[in-house]
This record gives sequence, structure tokens and C-alpha cells, in this order.
Amino acid sequence: MEKVSTIGLDLAKNVFQVHGVNEAGKVVVARKLRRGQMLAWFAKLEPCLIGVEACGTAHDWARALQKLGHTVRLIPPAYAKAYVRRNKNDAADAAAICEAVSRPSMRFVAIKSEAQQALAGLHRVRELLMKQRTMLRNQLRGLMAEFGVVAAPGRRGLNELLAVLCDDADPRIPRSLREALLADAEVLRGLERKIEGIERQMVEAGRENATYRHLITADGYGPILSSAMVAMAIDPHAFKRACDFAASLGLVPRQDGTGGKVKLGPISKRGNSYLRRLLVNGATSLIISGYAKRDPWLKKLLATKPRKVAAVALANKLARIGWALMVHQEDYRHLPTAA
Repeated sequence: MEKVSTIGLDLAKNVFQVHGVNEAGKVVVARKLRRGQMLAWFAKLEPCLIGVEACGTAHDWARALQKLGHTVRLIPPAYAKAYVRRNKNDAADAAAICEAVSRPSMRFVAIKSEAQQALAGLHRVRELLMKQRTMLRNQLRGLMAEFGVVAAPGRRGLNELLAVLCDDADPRIPRSLREALLADAEVLRGLERKIEGIERQMVEAGRENATYRHLITADGYGPILSSAMVAMAIDPHAFKRACDFAASLGLVPRQDGTGGKVKLGPISKRGNSYLRRLLVNGATSLIISGYAKRDPWLKKLLATKPRKVAAVALANKLARIGWALMVHQEDYRHLPTAA
């Protein structure tokens, strides 16, 4: 077999498609590999450039192939799709990846380390548990409201409902339903304990990371947001400017224009939706806490814009601050308060 310079690898659960070309662009290899054949086959190859779609298991395979001496590049699936010719199948996908990875203007996804991937997994588990907690809370409120037991929103109102539920002398909730709702309440308490445990793990892992310690010094950055930035903003140096990082998270207006006329719409909502949501939540908490009294820019913005619009604008600012702290590895320097 001729020397292979570039390979497009289409990942799957059991059967993987390989498309390799030489330096002249001629197809040298196009074959399928079983999972057990993958590492042995790539170990026999001379070091080359391997393109892989950034999908499930991609980071693990990328780390394994790098250990064999290959150069691995992860490509966003949307960018590789443009190079698929006609029908879509595994062979066509591998050929498209092979062509896309050789483009000089192509953008790549940074490969996560095992620690980053594990921390990102903690965030996913926490997010799922929080969804389940919200579902249980809503079910408790809805079913008890059917019998005239209604409480105020928030934690205090939920505690009032649980107190009614645990009171056997209260006749408003039928006994047959009370037992089922008590089971829901027990599951809810278990979920809250698990969420608290995961959050403690995040804080403990963050204390050992220098980037986390720098991020948490900034206003609006709590333990959860700082931990998420460490786990998901893998390589901040890949962005030339802070505004590019904010744009990658979808915190800039969507553009639509032609003929030299550009119209700005709502935010693009591209990139990592989880990070974007945490940044908006952090910005909202700052607005509620009266941060505008210390920030003239935010105070002026709130005077002319709705609070949610100002929160998104502040989230963009927080993203740019976070990028600067990650790149320069410094603590946030607060401006002196005006007299």
C-alpha cells in the first residue's frame, strides 16, 4: 500500500469507515474496520493526518490515535457535511471528512483531556438530575392543585406543600393519592442530595485547577459556571479575540444581509447552549443583586432596554471577561468604586 498522508475516519459503534489519500490526493485506501481492528490497523501506518467528526466517542478515539503518533483533527459535523457528494453513506462521509480536514480555512474542535471530559460528564449528569427534579416538583404542584392545595412559587411554597402532604390529619389530599405523592417527595429529596453531592465534586475538582481559581474571582462567575468553562472551553487560545469567543457561544446578533446592507436580528444561539445558559443566568443574578449601581455601562443599558435584553448583553461581557482570564491566567481586577 502506498504511503497515506491524510485519512478521513467515519466513527460508528462497531463498523468504522476509512478513506485515505496520498500527498497527490489520490485515493490509496477505502475500507471498513471493525472496532477490534482499529488500533492495530492504525498502529501499522506511518504517522499521518486523521480527520474525525466531533461526535460521540470522538475525543476518546482522538486521544488513542494521538498516542500512536498520528495528528488528529476533530471537525464539527456541520462543516464536514458541505463536502458530502450526492448520496449520504459511510463511505461518502469518510471521503468528505478526508477532504474537509485538508482545507486551510477549516475550523477544528480542540480535543478534550480525560479530566475535562469527566468534568463535562458531571455537568451533564447534574443537568439531567435537575430536569428530573423540576418534573417532580411540577407534578407535585399540579396534582395537589387538583384538590385545592396551592402554594406560592419557589422553595418556600414547595415546603408548604410537603408539609401538607406529610400531615395525615389534613383531609384535602385523598389517602390513595397521598401515598403516591409521598413516594414522589422521597425521590425528590434523593435527587436533591445527589445534586448537592455532584456540586461538591465540581467544587473540589475546581480547587485543583488554576483556571477555575482565576474565573471564580470575576463577578457573575460562581462554582458551576467556572467549572463548566474549565470543562467545555477547552482551548481559549483558538480564538484571536474575546469577541470571537462570545460569538462562538451564540451571544451576538444574527446577521442577514445582501448588497452591502446588513440586518441584525436576535442572538444567533450557536455553539454550546449549556454555557450560554449559565452565562445568562450569571448575568441575571448580577442584575437582580444591584450590580448596575457599580457598573455605569449596565446602568445606562437598563435605562433603555428590557432587563432580559440587558442580561444577554451582560452575558456577552462575562464571556469576554472569562476568555481574558483563561488566556492570561490572571485573577479579575475590580475597578475602584467611584466616590
